[in-house]
Amino acid sequence: MFALVFGKVKKIDWTIVAILLVMAVVGTLLVYTTTINSQLKGFPGMYKNNVINYVLGFIVFVFMSMFNYRLIVHVAKYLYLFGIGLLIAVYFLGSEINHAKGWFKLPFGFNFQPAELMKFIVIIALAAFLSRKKGEQLQFLRDVVPIGLIVFVPFALVMMQPDLGNAIIFLVVLLGMYWIGNIKYWHVLIGLVVLIGGFVLFMNLYTTYHDNIKQYLGDRNVGYWMERIDAIVDPQGASEKATYQGNNSKVAIGSGMLKGEGFTKGVYTQQGRVPYAYSDAVFSALGEEFGFIGGATLLLLYFILIYRMILISIQSSDLSGSYIIVGIVSMYVFQIFENVGMMIGLMPITGITLPFISYGGTSLLINMLSLGLVTSIHVHRETVTAYNE
Repeated sequence: MFALVFGKVKKIDWTIVAILLVMAVVGTLLVYTTTINSQLKGFPGMYKNNVINYVLGFIVFVFMSMFNYRLIVHVAKYLYLFGIGLLIAVYFLGSEINHAKGWFKLPFGFNFQPAELMKFIVIIALAAFLSRKKGEQLQFLRDVVPIGLIVFVPFALVMMQPDLGNAIIFLVVLLGMYWIGNIKYWHVLIGLVVLIGGFVLFMNLYTTYHDNIKQYLGDRNVGYWMERIDAIVDPQGASEKATYQGNNSKVAIGSGMLKGEGFTKGVYTQQGRVPYAYSDAVFSALGEEFGFIGGATLLLLYFILIYRMILISIQSSDLSGSYIIVGIVSMYVFQIFENVGMMIGLMPITGITLPFISYGGTSLLINMLSLGLVTSIHVHRETVTAYNE
């Protein structure tokens, strides 16, 4: 037994482990500097919670790395039904945080967000579905439509919370899985026409009936997202509230210049001028205190991490393992691009966290679980089991 476990440990990609350790330090330092001066209850001790979250995260990572991922793929449909059940339950029984009713309050002050777990489950479900095709081209009615439905159900449930950030990630994962699943080019063309046409129609209706929509949604949580859209569509005409976080984030990052203001010396992110600087807007704190060098170094670490994941996908002899990694890579690439982009004014602010850096227990644990699954694919790439089709 010991020899078996030791043999698996030797196969772990230690480059990924080293990157995670560095990110754990960086993330904890940024949570510390953005909350240490806060007068809000519980904020000054959040960096300690971040350390606890990372310790739990590494335990999850190691356990998942030792676990044969094919067993999870084998029960994908049951996991999917479980995840859908959680999304339905949280809509009726969950607690509202940041305008979205998407959390379960747990003992000892912990919150659990089912949407984060569902992203992980959807990737496994899609990988299980696609692996049965054995690389053959996807047929529209038999494959493309069912795959779309697998994603649409959790997408719709998450949008109802409403949680636009996590909902978009489902669509990004869908596109990544369609691509790796060998979709036909004319299906891609049809999809592009529908997406572009839908976007143009939405923007036309949104601008034409803006005041009517605002009046209808004004007293509802969904109206909160109008401010996010206005900040991108019409930044000059948008309210100060809609552009406040984005504008101050750009100023904070710009003030850091090349080397940054120095650790714990950030003005905008420490004094609350950038809301949620410990979470969604953590990149603005990195840019202000560590400058362009700090931001570029973090992006380089992300690049190496994704590069290692793609290598593991290429080396995998099992299609389900390769599909899982493509789904996880799609999720990470979009989250990184969206989070950094919204802090520098390129993307709308959607509340998406920066993987492994932003404060958030559920987000971190699911990210560690996802990387543990990637490592499991690497560790068990030569293992033949009854579950490997």
